Amino acid sequence: MNDGSILEMTATLYSEVLLKGLLSDILCSCVFLPYRRRKAGLLPSLEDLLFYTIAEGQEKIPVHKFLTALKATGLRTGDPRLKECMDTLKVTLKNTSDGVMLDRHLFKKCVQSNIVLLTQAFRKKFVIPDFQSFSSHIDELYESAKNLTEGQVADYIPQLAKFSPDLWAVSLCTVDGQRHTVGDTKVPFCLQSCVKPLKYAIAVHDHGTEYVHRFIGKEPSGLRFNKLFLDEDGELGGTHTALFLRADPVMNFLNKMAGNEYVGFSNATFQSERESGDRNFAIGYYLKEKKCFPEGTDMTSILDFYFQLCSIEVTCESASVMAATLANGGFCPITGERVLSPEAVRDTLSLMHSCGMYDFSGQFAFHVGLPAKSGVAGGILLVVPNVMGIMCWSPPLDKLGNSVRGIQFCTDLVSLFNFHNYDNLRHFAKKHDPRREGGDQRVKSVINLLFAAYTGDVSALRRFALSSMDMEQRDYDSRTALHVAAAEGHAEVVRFLLEACKVNPVPRDRWDNTPMEEALHFGHHDVVTILQDYQNKYNPQEAPKKVKETTENNLDGLL
Repeated sequence: MNDGSILEMTATLYSEVLLKGLLSDILCSCVFLPYRRRKAGLLPSLEDLLFYTIAEGQEKIPVHKFLTALKATGLRTGDPRLKECMDTLKVTLKNTSDGVMLDRHLFKKCVQSNIVLLTQAFRKKFVIPDFQSFSSHIDELYESAKNLTEGQVADYIPQLAKFSPDLWAVSLCTVDGQRHTVGDTKVPFCLQSCVKPLKYAIAVHDHGTEYVHRFIGKEPSGLRFNKLFLDEDGELGGTHTALFLRADPVMNFLNKMAGNEYVGFSNATFQSERESGDRNFAIGYYLKEKKCFPEGTDMTSILDFYFQLCSIEVTCESASVMAATLANGGFCPITGERVLSPEAVRDTLSLMHSCGMYDFSGQFAFHVGLPAKSGVAGGILLVVPNVMGIMCWSPPLDKLGNSVRGIQFCTDLVSLFNFHNYDNLRHFAKKHDPRREGGDQRVKSVINLLFAAYTGDVSALRRFALSSMDMEQRDYDSRTALHVAAAEGHAEVVRFLLEACKVNPVPRDRWDNTPMEEALHFGHHDVVTILQDYQNKYNPQEAPKKVKETTENNLDGLL
């Protein structure tokens, strides 16, 4: 990161700390200078500003307070990106007499190696700013789906039949590495068909889209997922990409996608797959007859490898990082390592969207509208592009082979949040957008409104009104835009607010002053005349109680 960007981040965080009143008068009098001079001690560093933000006026921070605040952002203490910080913290606490408190010097020593990431986290600059609120919603969706008792655990593979139908887990990882888990998220299970988009992505990454699609198709067939069938071009109708891969490189890729979290292998499941894989052998021989394999391919070895891939074990937590790697354009969010090419990720998500949910793919694309892949072990790998990856796991399946609880969770997720690919981000008022900052946006809205009134910018006010902004918003002194415009003598602004926006002409601020009293005090008699004329016509009984009239009802006046 260059000096300019660090200075900009420091300045922004510094202003936020000042607004909270957490720095002394001496600190408040500092003037920002170039980064090189900041090092000389003329300015507080990012580390100092972060300390003041967390300390809230105290001289020392309890370690548990820092770690609790860190977890509230969605980051984990075990995050590989925070390894230096956590290692230094452990050593520092062992070598200090007070092993539970950090003063400013010790805090700076601990966080300086990861200060950029920590600053982004505490400034709520991650993709999900209010992660605690979002996590509580996820917990509610989890509990709602937990009550479902329908479905049967798959029993045609003996190892799968051993899982309890009560197991239920959801884990998510955002593109910034924010993590949340609920339920049985540490229980290992086999990926089964959830591995197919992953091996397809690896094949495209290694060989390119053009070569891979010489042998496999792109069109959903509309037929049963395991039907003996080729498309009209004589290609495979699914992502059967095992023939392009080898075992060790695949495991290496999957470990990187999971950020080196748990990826294992179930030999018992592999043996069960081989013993019960008659249908797969039938499909294999059919493809061999139709010469669908590349020249020199050993069909039996390919099937063995396919069974091995289906028997790869993960937990919900590690699989959510894999999904997040797809959501993040091929970069693992918790290591920052590029694992897959953008082309591979794009093509993988496209196929997941069109044919990832067996014979329920069309319904899922219609109702959920997100790329996903299910497996008979009960997993659903869900990707919200550029936002997060989610892994749902519960063994009971519906008649189409998808997790009953997983399908319900995904459906409820897009009903609550505007994650559906075709949700309009501006006009779906009933859905939450967790990517937006709640309180900060409201503060900016008030500031922009009052500043436009202060400068007499009618054009800006017109834009705000047409975007359905509440034109009667108040600041911390209960002053409205009308108060400010009247005090500054901006007659056109006052007329616009009264006639076009139909605001209340007699609001009172914390000192019980009205806009007319402001205009009289500063000698703006033309504004006083406008206010008097409008007050004579104003009837507060016409407005519904406790409901502010929005500009949508006054478009004629605005135009």
